[in-house]
Amino acid sequence: MSQRIVVTGIGMVTPLGLNTSFTWDAVVRGVSGVGPIHAFDAGNQEVKIAAEVKGFDPEAHLGRKESRRMDRFAQFAVVAAQEAARHASLHLAGDMAERTAVLIGSGMGGILTLAEQIETMREKGPSRVSPFLMPMTLIDMACGQVSIALGAKGPVKCPVTACATGADAIGEGFDMIQRGDVEIAIAGGAEASIAPIIIAGFAACNALSRRNDEPQKASRPFDAGRDGFVMAEGAAVVILESLESAQRRGAQPIVEIVGYAATADAYHLTQPAPQGEGTARAMRLALKRAHLKPEEIDYINAHGTSTPANDKFETMAIKGVFGEEAYKIPISSTKSMTGHLLGASGALEAAFCVLAIQTGVIPPTINLEEPDPDCDLDYTPYLARRGQVRTAMTNSMGFGGHNSSLIFQRFVQ
Repeated sequence: MSQRIVVTGIGMVTPLGLNTSFTWDAVVRGVSGVGPIHAFDAGNQEVKIAAEVKGFDPEAHLGRKESRRMDRFAQFAVVAAQEAARHASLHLAGDMAERTAVLIGSGMGGILTLAEQIETMREKGPSRVSPFLMPMTLIDMACGQVSIALGAKGPVKCPVTACATGADAIGEGFDMIQRGDVEIAIAGGAEASIAPIIIAGFAACNALSRRNDEPQKASRPFDAGRDGFVMAEGAAVVILESLESAQRRGAQPIVEIVGYAATADAYHLTQPAPQGEGTARAMRLALKRAHLKPEEIDYINAHGTSTPANDKFETMAIKGVFGEEAYKIPISSTKSMTGHLLGASGALEAAFCVLAIQTGVIPPTINLEEPDPDCDLDYTPYLARRGQVRTAMTNSMGFGGHNSSLIFQRFVQ
Protein backbone atom coordinates (compact mmCIF):
# COMPACT_ATOMS: atom_id res chain seq x y z
CA MET A 1 0.00 0.00 0.00
CA SER A 2 1.41 3.41 -0.95
CA GLN A 3 2.15 5.72 1.92
CA ARG A 4 0.16 8.85 2.63
CA ILE A 5 1.80 12.20 1.95
CA VAL A 6 0.76 15.45 3.60
CA VAL A 7 1.44 19.16 3.35
CA THR A 8 2.73 20.58 6.62
CA GLY A 9 3.93 24.06 5.63
CA ILE A 10 3.37 26.87 3.11
CA GLY A 11 5.44 29.93 2.27
CA MET A 12 4.80 32.73 -0.24
CA VAL A 13 6.20 35.96 -1.60
CA THR A 14 3.71 37.41 -4.10
CA PRO A 15 2.42 40.63 -5.67
CA LEU A 16 -0.36 40.48 -3.05
CA GLY A 17 1.81 40.13 0.03
CA LEU A 18 5.18 39.15 1.45
CA ASN A 19 3.88 36.06 3.21
CA THR A 20 1.07 33.50 3.08
CA SER A 21 -1.29 35.30 5.44
CA PHE A 22 -1.26 38.64 3.62
CA THR A 23 -1.46 36.96 0.22
CA TRP A 24 -4.42 34.74 1.09
CA ASP A 25 -6.29 37.62 2.74
CA ALA A 26 -5.92 39.68 -0.45
CA VAL A 27 -7.03 36.75 -2.63
CA VAL A 28 -10.16 36.22 -0.53
CA ARG A 29 -10.96 39.93 -0.80
CA GLY A 30 -10.47 39.91 -4.57
CA VAL A 31 -7.58 42.39 -4.60
CA SER A 32 -5.54 42.89 -7.77
CA GLY A 33 -1.75 43.00 -7.53
CA VAL A 34 -1.31 44.50 -11.00
CA GLY A 35 -0.07 48.03 -11.61
CA PRO A 36 2.33 50.14 -13.69
CA ILE A 37 5.84 48.72 -13.95
CA HIS A 38 8.24 50.29 -11.46
CA ALA A 39 11.20 47.91 -11.88
CA PHE A 40 12.39 49.82 -14.95
CA ASP A 41 11.34 52.67 -17.23
CA ALA A 42 8.72 51.05 -19.46
CA GLY A 43 8.09 54.21 -21.48
CA ASN A 44 9.17 52.67 -24.78
CA GLN A 45 7.43 49.33 -24.18
CA GLU A 46 4.09 48.34 -25.67
CA VAL A 47 3.20 46.73 -22.33
CA LYS A 48 3.71 48.96 -19.31
CA ILE A 49 2.03 46.90 -16.57
CA ALA A 50 2.94 43.92 -14.40
CA ALA A 51 2.23 42.36 -11.02
CA GLU A 52 5.34 43.24 -9.02
CA VAL A 53 6.28 42.17 -5.50
CA LYS A 54 6.11 45.35 -3.43
CA GLY A 55 8.17 46.33 -0.40
CA PHE A 56 10.46 43.31 -0.48
CA ASP A 57 13.70 43.96 1.45
CA PRO A 58 16.07 41.04 0.87
CA GLU A 59 18.67 42.37 3.30
CA ALA A 60 16.14 42.29 6.14
CA HIS A 61 15.49 38.60 5.47
CA LEU A 62 18.86 37.33 4.26
CA GLY A 63 21.48 39.82 5.36
CA ARG A 64 23.40 42.21 3.13
CA LYS A 65 26.20 39.84 2.10
CA GLU A 66 24.02 36.86 1.19
CA SER A 67 21.28 38.86 -0.52
CA ARG A 68 23.78 40.57 -2.81
CA ARG A 69 24.94 37.16 -4.03
CA MET A 70 21.46 36.02 -5.06
CA ASP A 71 19.32 37.03 -7.99
CA ARG A 72 15.87 38.27 -7.02
CA PHE A 73 14.22 34.95 -7.95
CA ALA A 74 16.48 33.06 -5.53
CA GLN A 75 15.85 35.63 -2.80
CA PHE A 76 12.12 35.03 -3.18
CA ALA A 77 12.64 31.26 -3.07
CA VAL A 78 14.69 31.31 0.13
CA VAL A 79 12.30 33.64 1.95
CA ALA A 80 9.26 31.57 0.91
CA ALA A 81 11.03 28.33 1.90
CA GLN A 82 11.97 29.77 5.28
CA GLU A 83 8.35 30.69 5.93
CA ALA A 84 7.19 27.22 4.87
CA ALA A 85 9.74 25.60 7.19
CA ARG A 86 8.62 27.76 10.12
CA HIS A 87 5.00 26.91 9.37
CA ALA A 88 5.88 23.20 9.38
CA SER A 89 8.13 23.53 12.47
CA LEU A 90 10.80 21.91 10.33
CA HIS A 91 14.34 22.05 11.71
CA LEU A 92 16.72 19.89 9.72
CA ALA A 93 19.63 18.08 11.32
CA GLY A 94 21.30 14.70 11.22
CA ASP A 95 19.52 11.91 9.37
CA MET A 96 16.45 14.07 8.75
CA ALA A 97 18.52 16.51 6.69
CA GLU A 98 19.74 13.63 4.53
CA ARG A 99 16.15 12.44 4.01
CA THR A 100 14.96 15.86 2.81
CA ALA A 101 14.86 16.84 -0.86
CA VAL A 102 14.58 20.30 -2.39
CA LEU A 103 12.69 20.68 -5.66
CA ILE A 104 12.30 24.32 -6.61
CA GLY A 105 12.12 25.30 -10.26
CA SER A 106 11.93 28.44 -12.34
CA GLY A 107 11.08 29.26 -15.90
CA MET A 108 13.62 32.03 -16.38
CA GLY A 109 16.09 31.81 -13.49
CA GLY A 110 18.38 34.76 -12.88
CA ILE A 111 17.39 36.72 -15.95
CA LEU A 112 17.59 40.06 -14.10
CA THR A 113 21.23 39.49 -13.23
CA LEU A 114 22.03 38.29 -16.75
CA ALA A 115 20.40 41.32 -18.36
CA GLU A 116 22.18 43.68 -15.96
CA GLN A 117 25.58 42.10 -16.53
CA ILE A 118 25.19 42.16 -20.31
CA GLU A 119 24.77 45.93 -20.01
CA THR A 120 27.81 46.13 -17.72
CA MET A 121 29.94 44.26 -20.24
CA ARG A 122 28.68 46.39 -23.12
CA GLU A 123 29.38 49.66 -21.28
CA LYS A 124 32.52 48.80 -19.26
CA GLY A 125 34.03 45.70 -20.83
CA PRO A 126 34.31 42.01 -19.92
CA SER A 127 36.66 42.62 -16.99
CA ARG A 128 33.87 44.38 -15.09
CA VAL A 129 31.46 41.45 -15.23
CA SER A 130 30.58 40.22 -11.74
CA PRO A 131 32.26 37.01 -10.50
CA PHE A 132 28.84 36.08 -9.15
CA LEU A 133 27.18 36.26 -12.57
CA MET A 134 27.05 32.52 -13.16
CA PRO A 135 25.98 31.37 -9.68
CA MET A 136 23.33 34.09 -9.65
CA THR A 137 21.98 33.33 -13.13
CA LEU A 138 21.73 29.54 -13.20
CA ILE A 139 18.15 28.30 -12.87
CA ASP A 140 19.07 25.70 -10.25
CA MET A 141 20.42 28.31 -7.84
CA ALA A 142 17.04 28.82 -6.16
CA CYS A 143 16.94 25.20 -5.02
CA GLY A 144 20.67 25.30 -4.24
CA GLN A 145 20.30 28.38 -2.05
CA VAL A 146 17.27 26.89 -0.27
CA SER A 147 19.24 23.71 0.38
CA ILE A 148 22.02 25.73 2.00
CA ALA A 149 19.66 28.01 3.95
CA LEU A 150 17.64 25.14 5.44
CA GLY A 151 20.35 22.48 5.59
CA ALA A 152 18.61 19.97 3.32
CA LYS A 153 21.11 17.30 2.22
CA GLY A 154 18.93 14.99 0.12
CA PRO A 155 18.50 15.31 -3.65
CA VAL A 156 18.35 18.91 -4.87
CA LYS A 157 16.57 19.20 -8.23
CA CYS A 158 15.29 21.99 -10.45
CA PRO A 159 12.38 21.09 -12.73
CA VAL A 160 12.00 23.42 -15.72
CA THR A 161 8.72 22.99 -17.58
CA ALA A 162 7.83 26.62 -18.32
CA CYS A 163 4.58 27.59 -16.59
CA ALA A 164 4.02 24.05 -15.29
CA THR A 165 7.31 24.15 -13.36
CA GLY A 166 5.97 24.83 -9.87
CA ALA A 167 3.31 22.14 -10.16
CA ASP A 168 5.82 19.62 -11.49
CA ALA A 169 8.21 20.39 -8.63
CA ILE A 170 5.48 19.52 -6.14
CA GLY A 171 4.46 16.48 -8.18
CA GLU A 172 8.03 15.20 -8.38
CA GLY A 173 8.42 15.71 -4.64
CA PHE A 174 5.25 13.68 -4.15
CA ASP A 175 6.68 10.93 -6.36
CA MET A 176 10.02 10.88 -4.54
CA ILE A 177 8.34 10.39 -1.18
CA GLN A 178 6.02 7.75 -2.62
CA ARG A 179 9.05 5.81 -3.92
CA GLY A 180 10.73 6.02 -0.54
CA ASP A 181 13.66 8.06 -1.87
CA VAL A 182 13.13 10.72 0.80
CA GLU A 183 10.72 11.46 3.65
CA ILE A 184 10.41 15.22 3.18
CA ALA A 185 10.36 17.44 0.09
CA ILE A 186 10.66 21.22 0.06
CA ALA A 187 8.96 21.97 -3.25
CA GLY A 188 7.79 24.93 -5.29
CA GLY A 189 8.76 27.59 -7.80
CA ALA A 190 10.29 31.05 -7.98
CA GLU A 191 10.31 33.72 -10.66
CA ALA A 192 11.59 37.27 -11.06
CA SER A 193 11.61 38.16 -14.73
CA ILE A 194 10.03 41.59 -14.97
CA ALA A 195 12.83 42.85 -17.21
CA PRO A 196 12.67 44.93 -20.42
CA ILE A 197 13.74 42.05 -22.69
CA ILE A 198 11.21 39.61 -21.18
CA ILE A 199 8.30 42.04 -21.34
CA ALA A 200 9.22 42.91 -24.92
CA GLY A 201 9.62 39.25 -25.85
CA PHE A 202 6.24 38.13 -24.51
CA ALA A 203 4.63 41.21 -26.05
CA ALA A 204 6.18 40.35 -29.41
CA CYS A 205 4.40 37.00 -29.42
CA ASN A 206 1.12 38.68 -28.43
CA ALA A 207 0.93 36.90 -25.08
CA LEU A 208 0.54 39.94 -22.80
CA SER A 209 -2.42 42.17 -22.07
CA ARG A 210 -2.10 45.72 -23.36
CA ARG A 211 -4.63 47.27 -20.98
CA ASN A 212 -2.05 49.78 -19.80
CA ASP A 213 -4.70 52.31 -18.76
CA GLU A 214 -6.58 49.80 -16.58
CA PRO A 215 -3.88 47.66 -14.99
CA GLN A 216 -6.05 46.17 -12.25
CA LYS A 217 -8.56 45.02 -14.87
CA ALA A 218 -5.99 43.65 -17.30
CA SER A 219 -5.95 40.06 -16.09
CA ARG A 220 -9.47 38.84 -16.87
CA PRO A 221 -9.58 35.06 -17.31
CA PHE A 222 -12.61 33.64 -19.14
CA ASP A 223 -13.86 37.14 -19.98
CA ALA A 224 -14.84 37.88 -23.59
CA GLY A 225 -12.55 40.91 -23.59
CA ARG A 226 -9.40 39.16 -22.39
CA ASP A 227 -6.32 40.00 -24.43
CA GLY A 228 -3.40 38.28 -22.73
CA PHE A 229 -1.80 37.54 -19.39
CA VAL A 230 -0.07 39.92 -16.99
CA MET A 231 3.56 39.19 -16.09
CA ALA A 232 4.14 38.62 -12.38
CA GLU A 233 6.91 37.64 -9.99
CA GLY A 234 7.23 35.86 -6.66
CA ALA A 235 7.64 32.42 -5.12
CA ALA A 236 5.63 29.71 -3.39
CA VAL A 237 6.98 26.72 -1.50
CA VAL A 238 5.26 23.86 0.30
CA ILE A 239 6.62 21.25 2.69
CA LEU A 240 5.58 17.73 1.70
CA GLU A 241 6.27 14.74 3.91
CA SER A 242 5.17 11.23 4.57
CA LEU A 243 2.47 11.01 7.20
CA GLU A 244 4.83 8.88 9.28
CA SER A 245 7.44 11.65 9.19
CA ALA A 246 4.90 14.30 10.19
CA GLN A 247 3.60 12.18 13.05
CA ARG A 248 7.10 11.39 14.26
CA ARG A 249 7.94 15.12 14.34
CA GLY A 250 4.62 16.09 15.90
CA ALA A 251 3.82 18.25 12.86
CA GLN A 252 0.19 19.00 12.04
CA PRO A 253 -0.88 17.96 8.52
CA ILE A 254 -2.79 20.68 6.68
CA VAL A 255 -4.03 18.57 3.77
CA GLU A 256 -3.10 15.36 2.00
CA ILE A 257 -1.73 15.29 -1.56
CA VAL A 258 -3.32 12.36 -3.38
CA GLY A 259 -2.81 12.81 -7.13
CA TYR A 260 -0.35 14.10 -9.71
CA ALA A 261 0.07 13.59 -13.42
CA ALA A 262 1.97 15.28 -16.24
CA THR A 263 1.47 14.99 -19.99
CA ALA A 264 2.73 16.54 -23.22
CA ASP A 265 0.68 17.97 -26.07
CA ALA A 266 3.26 17.08 -28.74
CA TYR A 267 1.49 19.74 -30.79
CA HIS A 268 2.89 23.31 -30.75
CA LEU A 269 5.55 25.28 -28.89
CA THR A 270 3.22 27.98 -27.56
CA GLN A 271 -0.38 26.99 -28.32
CA PRO A 272 -2.34 24.38 -26.36
CA ALA A 273 -3.53 21.27 -28.16
CA PRO A 274 -7.02 21.55 -29.71
CA GLN A 275 -9.81 21.14 -27.15
CA GLY A 276 -7.20 21.02 -24.39
CA GLU A 277 -6.56 17.35 -25.10
CA GLY A 278 -3.25 17.22 -23.19
CA THR A 279 -4.68 18.99 -20.15
CA ALA A 280 -7.65 16.62 -20.15
CA ARG A 281 -5.30 13.63 -20.11
CA ALA A 282 -3.37 15.08 -17.17
CA MET A 283 -6.58 15.55 -15.19
CA ARG A 284 -7.81 12.03 -15.97
CA LEU A 285 -4.49 10.49 -14.97
CA ALA A 286 -4.34 12.50 -11.74
CA LEU A 287 -7.88 11.37 -10.86
CA LYS A 288 -6.96 7.77 -11.62
CA ARG A 289 -3.86 7.92 -9.45
CA ALA A 290 -5.89 9.46 -6.63
CA HIS A 291 -8.59 6.78 -6.99
CA LEU A 292 -11.19 9.52 -7.31
CA LYS A 293 -14.25 9.93 -9.49
CA PRO A 294 -14.75 13.26 -11.29
CA GLU A 295 -17.77 14.10 -9.13
CA GLU A 296 -15.57 13.98 -6.02
CA ILE A 297 -13.70 17.17 -6.99
CA ASP A 298 -15.11 20.15 -5.07
CA TYR A 299 -12.96 22.94 -6.51
CA ILE A 300 -10.62 23.52 -9.47
CA ASN A 301 -7.98 26.23 -9.52
CA ALA A 302 -7.65 26.69 -13.28
CA HIS A 303 -4.50 27.66 -15.13
CA GLY A 304 -6.69 30.46 -16.52
CA THR A 305 -4.08 32.79 -17.99
CA SER A 306 -6.46 35.33 -19.57
CA THR A 307 -5.26 34.46 -23.06
CA PRO A 308 -7.88 33.67 -25.72
CA ALA A 309 -6.68 30.13 -26.48
CA ASN A 310 -5.81 28.93 -22.97
CA ASP A 311 -9.10 29.78 -21.30
CA LYS A 312 -11.21 28.35 -24.10
CA PHE A 313 -9.29 25.09 -24.38
CA GLU A 314 -8.95 24.61 -20.63
CA THR A 315 -12.71 25.00 -20.35
CA MET A 316 -13.15 22.38 -23.07
CA ALA A 317 -10.73 20.07 -21.26
CA ILE A 318 -12.65 20.37 -17.99
CA LYS A 319 -15.90 19.60 -19.79
CA GLY A 320 -14.29 16.63 -21.50
CA VAL A 321 -13.19 15.14 -18.17
CA PHE A 322 -16.11 16.05 -15.94
CA GLY A 323 -19.04 16.00 -18.38
CA GLU A 324 -22.18 17.54 -16.92
CA GLU A 325 -20.47 17.63 -13.51
CA ALA A 326 -18.26 20.40 -14.89
CA TYR A 327 -21.14 22.85 -14.50
CA LYS A 328 -21.44 22.06 -10.78
CA ILE A 329 -17.80 22.53 -9.80
CA PRO A 330 -16.64 25.97 -8.58
CA ILE A 331 -13.60 27.04 -10.60
CA SER A 332 -11.42 30.09 -10.27
CA SER A 333 -8.38 31.63 -11.84
CA THR A 334 -6.42 33.39 -9.13
CA LYS A 335 -4.19 34.81 -11.88
CA SER A 336 -6.93 37.43 -12.20
CA MET A 337 -5.43 38.84 -8.97
CA THR A 338 -1.81 37.66 -8.82
CA GLY A 339 -0.96 37.89 -12.49
CA HIS A 340 1.04 35.05 -14.03
CA LEU A 341 4.10 34.01 -12.03
CA LEU A 342 5.33 31.77 -14.88
CA GLY A 343 7.44 29.03 -13.29
CA ALA A 344 6.13 29.82 -9.80
CA SER A 345 2.45 29.92 -10.75
CA GLY A 346 1.74 26.19 -10.39
CA ALA A 347 3.19 26.11 -6.89
CA LEU A 348 1.30 29.22 -5.81
CA GLU A 349 -1.99 27.88 -7.14
CA ALA A 350 -1.38 24.52 -5.47
CA ALA A 351 -0.92 26.39 -2.21
CA PHE A 352 -4.20 28.22 -2.83
CA CYS A 353 -5.92 24.84 -3.17
CA VAL A 354 -4.46 23.82 0.19
CA LEU A 355 -5.81 27.00 1.77
CA ALA A 356 -9.22 26.61 0.12
CA ILE A 357 -9.53 23.17 1.72
CA GLN A 358 -8.26 24.42 5.07
CA THR A 359 -10.48 27.52 5.26
CA GLY A 360 -13.55 26.49 3.28
CA VAL A 361 -13.19 29.59 1.10
CA ILE A 362 -13.28 29.40 -2.70
CA PRO A 363 -11.29 32.27 -4.25
CA PRO A 364 -12.95 34.47 -6.88
CA THR A 365 -12.11 35.20 -10.48
CA ILE A 366 -12.15 38.99 -10.63
CA ASN A 367 -12.72 41.10 -13.76
CA LEU A 368 -15.13 38.56 -15.24
CA GLU A 369 -17.49 41.21 -16.53
CA GLU A 370 -18.61 39.72 -19.86
CA PRO A 371 -18.34 35.93 -19.90
CA ASP A 372 -17.08 34.42 -23.13
CA PRO A 373 -19.81 32.15 -24.60
CA ASP A 374 -17.10 29.49 -25.01
CA CYS A 375 -16.34 29.74 -21.28
CA ASP A 376 -19.64 28.93 -19.63
CA LEU A 377 -18.69 27.18 -16.39
CA ASP A 378 -18.89 28.46 -12.81
CA TYR A 379 -15.74 30.55 -12.46
CA THR A 380 -16.70 32.08 -9.08
CA PRO A 381 -17.00 35.59 -10.52
CA TYR A 382 -16.31 38.75 -8.52
CA LEU A 383 -16.55 37.44 -4.95
CA ALA A 384 -15.11 34.58 -2.92
CA ARG A 385 -17.67 32.18 -1.53
CA ARG A 386 -17.92 29.82 1.39
CA GLY A 387 -18.15 26.15 0.53
CA GLN A 388 -17.11 22.73 1.69
CA VAL A 389 -13.91 21.92 -0.14
CA ARG A 390 -12.87 18.36 0.60
CA THR A 391 -10.92 17.77 -2.60
CA ALA A 392 -9.28 20.35 -4.88
CA MET A 393 -7.50 20.13 -8.22
CA THR A 394 -5.14 22.59 -9.84
CA ASN A 395 -4.06 22.64 -13.50
CA SER A 396 -0.89 24.05 -15.02
CA MET A 397 0.10 24.40 -18.68
CA GLY A 398 3.36 25.61 -20.17
CA PHE A 399 5.04 26.59 -23.43
CA GLY A 400 6.48 23.45 -24.94
CA GLY A 401 3.23 21.55 -24.47
CA HIS A 402 3.58 20.78 -20.75
CA ASN A 403 0.45 19.90 -18.74
CA SER A 404 0.23 19.05 -15.06
CA SER A 405 -2.55 18.36 -12.57
CA LEU A 406 -2.31 18.08 -8.80
CA ILE A 407 -5.04 16.92 -6.41
CA PHE A 408 -5.23 17.71 -2.70
CA GLN A 409 -7.70 16.33 -0.16
CA ARG A 410 -8.81 17.19 3.34
CA PHE A 411 -6.68 15.29 5.83
CA VAL A 412 -8.58 12.71 7.83
CA GLN A 413 -6.65 10.77 10.47
